Amino acid sequence: MIRILLGGCCGRMGHAVTKAAAERDDLAVVAGVDVRDDGSHAYPVFASYSDVTEDADVIIDFSAPGALDDLLAFARARQLPAVLCATGYSDEQIEAVRAASAELALLRSGNMSLGINLLSALAKTAAKVLGTSFDVEIVEAHHNRKLDAPSGTALMLEKSVEEGLDYEPELVYDRHERRQKRDHREIGMHAIRGGTIVGEHEIIFAGNDEIIRLSHTAMSRNVFAVGALNAAAFLPGKAPGLYDMSDVIAAS
Repeated sequence: MIRILLGGCCGRMGHAVTKAAAERDDLAVVAGVDVRDDGSHAYPVFASYSDVTEDADVIIDFSAPGALDDLLAFARARQLPAVLCATGYSDEQIEAVRAASAELALLRSGNMSLGINLLSALAKTAAKVLGTSFDVEIVEAHHNRKLDAPSGTALMLEKSVEEGLDYEPELVYDRHERRQKRDHREIGMHAIRGGTIVGEHEIIFAGNDEIIRLSHTAMSRNVFAVGALNAAAFLPGKAPGLYDMSDVIAAS
């Protein structure tokens, strides 16, 4: 039985992970970390990682970027692997994750969904085939409570497109002040926020007389919860390093 310490356990994704874990017999959430305890969990909830007294085998963190320092210090002290699901990390924080991966097994992904990670692979292939003949635009939509824009998933998809191109693209987030023709090196990034949209992502390859659209729609948060749990089941016992969902998929 794999014992999970769940960061952000009282948030929407924390509740989704708790519910999904209860339906499995190979793992269990034994404790949570959240700045507030809503009293809804059967396991103990601590205000910070430094307060945790329970033993665990792996961390799943769906909290916020501000918790990263505390998380990494705790993981180092306990020598625990961690699945990092929060988005909105700064460049400095991403470097801190890379540095910590020299001594810990860490898995970081902009999205935990199997479908999104397949979409990412397809986007890279499409970019390789279509090259400079097609313009690329990325559109993402989320609920009105999401803080970061563009989403971590949109940035992950852009990186996949970039890996398939033989030139370095320019990311363009807003064109309202650009009174000029679109440069072929641009990748447009568009964020929509409204209502209770769980997550929608679309990559548009627009060429002469034809358009190719690659898209993914999450119908519930359960797809992300299941992916995070699969990652948590994969990570214990792995050598130090920085893993992603492609490693989980390859091992399944």
